[in-house]
Amino acid sequence: MLQQTGKSEQAVTVPTRIIALDRARSFITLLVLLHHSVVNYTYFGSGDKARWLGFDLIVLFNDSFFMACMFLISGLFVHQSLMRRGTADYVANRAWRLGVPYLLSIFVLMPLAYYPTFLRYHLPGTTDFNFFHFLWRVFTIGPWPSGPSWFIWVLLAFDIVAALLWAALPEAIKGLGRLIYALRYRPGFAFLAFLTFSTIVYLPSRIWIGDAAWFEPRGYPLPIQTSRIFLYSGYFLVGVGIGAMDLRSGVFAENGELAARWKIWLAVALMFYCGILALVYIKHNFLPDPNSQPPWFRAAYGLAFALFSGAMAFAEPGFFLRYAKAPLRLLDAMRPSAYGIFLIHYIFIIWLQYAVYDPPLSPFLKFAIVFTGTLAGSWATVIGLRKIPFVARMI
Repeated sequence: MLQQTGKSEQAVTVPTRIIALDRARSFITLLVLLHHSVVNYTYFGSGDKARWLGFDLIVLFNDSFFMACMFLISGLFVHQSLMRRGTADYVANRAWRLGVPYLLSIFVLMPLAYYPTFLRYHLPGTTDFNFFHFLWRVFTIGPWPSGPSWFIWVLLAFDIVAALLWAALPEAIKGLGRLIYALRYRPGFAFLAFLTFSTIVYLPSRIWIGDAAWFEPRGYPLPIQTSRIFLYSGYFLVGVGIGAMDLRSGVFAENGELAARWKIWLAVALMFYCGILALVYIKHNFLPDPNSQPPWFRAAYGLAFALFSGAMAFAEPGFFLRYAKAPLRLLDAMRPSAYGIFLIHYIFIIWLQYAVYDPPLSPFLKFAIVFTGTLAGSWATVIGLRKIPFVARMI
């Protein structure tokens, strides 16, 4: 927009919120809470004795797309912020908004969150450990968990790389943006191109490494799932490219062709999800050793995963872009607190799971207690924390 400054007019970039994309991010935050609330009651996990197979389906669905989609959405606003702040101020801002919360998370929040796990599954000879003994053991012997905050340090690393790339080759990002922007009226081609891209950045790593390995240098809390490094960075880069042009008129326009076809993208995603379920069934019922999968299975599973992830990366924001004018009061109310909820929710998750571990309750009731208690407790805590000015500027 143009703002009057003295006797002359000059163009000033003013950040504007895009409600649909805010809702898409807040919804993924809710999925994170849902995911962590049910995982203790799955057959896949090794937690509570109360289990339900349907929770396994939820965990599999979420794990196969939601973090990659969050990296894509996070990349959308990078270029706009770089243009507004410049490289140095942008990096400083991300260090404040991501780096400081990450340090607080690994030094304070995650030890608080994981202490009940220690109380439940403590090592022999450590039963007399209080919290401070446990904390010292975490820092000196390990393991030193990062919990969900792994996403924060990875996003900070991606942001720094994007800032350096923009400083060195600003036209490269704009060129990528123009390439993607040209597809705004060709949603089918854009969809197929993104599914192909997803396959390229994920399938080779999945075949070579598998999907269980985590890269965690020297045991420090800087983990990332090894086979998904290129998937996450690739999605983030695509998000940066989309955001390098006008978000309101590009591929992610509210009234655009992509948003209008969100049902198609969702239907295709569900088809690939069914393929993932079929492969899981084959793994547990027909493979001689489910833990040692033949190359054809790893390739098939990796392909289904990549295609599902790519389709959902169009379907999830597409839904919210299509219904941008619809009243979604929960997500709109949650938006200012969503980042803070993501940061602290694990404390409530694990302590509530610990509290309901022994009572002979159904898995549904345990899940309901954990999920509602976590959402309410995290949200209320963040609202209180955001009344502190410097905390509000951070989260």
